Amino acid sequence: MSALRSSLFKPCIDLHNGQVKQIVGGTLSDAAPDALKTNFVASQSAGEFARIYRKHNLEGGHVIKLGAGNDDAALEALSAWPDALQIGGGITDQNAQYWIENHASKVIVTSFLFPNANFSLERLQALSNIVGKDRLVVDVSCRRRGDRWFVAMNKWQDITDMEVSKGMSICDTYLPVSKCSNIFLESLNMLSGYCSEFLVHAADVEGLCQGIDEDLVRRLGEWVTIPTTYAGGAKDISDLDLVDRLSNGKVDLTYGSALDIFGGSQVIFDDLVKENRIRQAKNRGSSA
Repeated sequence: MSALRSSLFKPCIDLHNGQVKQIVGGTLSDAAPDALKTNFVASQSAGEFARIYRKHNLEGGHVIKLGAGNDDAALEALSAWPDALQIGGGITDQNAQYWIENHASKVIVTSFLFPNANFSLERLQALSNIVGKDRLVVDVSCRRRGDRWFVAMNKWQDITDMEVSKGMSICDTYLPVSKCSNIFLESLNMLSGYCSEFLVHAADVEGLCQGIDEDLVRRLGEWVTIPTTYAGGAKDISDLDLVDRLSNGKVDLTYGSALDIFGGSQVIFDDLVKENRIRQAKNRGSSA
């Protein structure tokens, strides 16, 4: 990716119980469902949001199914803009091809790669072989532990044995001995051999509208070599410039609860669309 590239806005459709919602990511819990904090529940369908994104040519957006009961809404979104939206949530080797056949541009995977919260290279290789590297996005959404980040799975409830880093050791002081392995992985470099894109939710700040994790975005800009989208905490249109500067244009940004179309008051969707068009045009010019 060229250093002249500008970071772009990437839209999202988060689905929970069949509805488009914006939630506080850290409150998702199977053990305590009543603890879920919801910022917004849309009256519009998933398909309507997809049509809005299509109208404004907001390419590369993602549809995330947060738990069961979201397949119909997801299919509606994909049919509203065929082969343009990515799909994530419960993706496995058994259903990935189904979603591609139903017009997902790419499938997004996390939990399937971490049986018992331990990374499985074999599963990654198998899924990449099924749909192809170009149709696979690895979600390395994470939680912060000190000045480090670890991949979180199962709706961000469970911390895995993988540190988000260009080079890392599975075994470390933040995890119990039972989870440690004596192998070494270059996590992002290794993963990028099997996928075409990363999605990174900063789960600790997701839905709070209190600012992005600047340290994580800066590190991602240093580490990633394939297209990457960051989500979590964006609260102002200027955050797009901030992500652009911190990552040298390598990382794109998703806005959620701060957007007026999701009930927020801090970021006007139409203003973001206008800014994004300028950036899209600049990127086309720099790649010519």
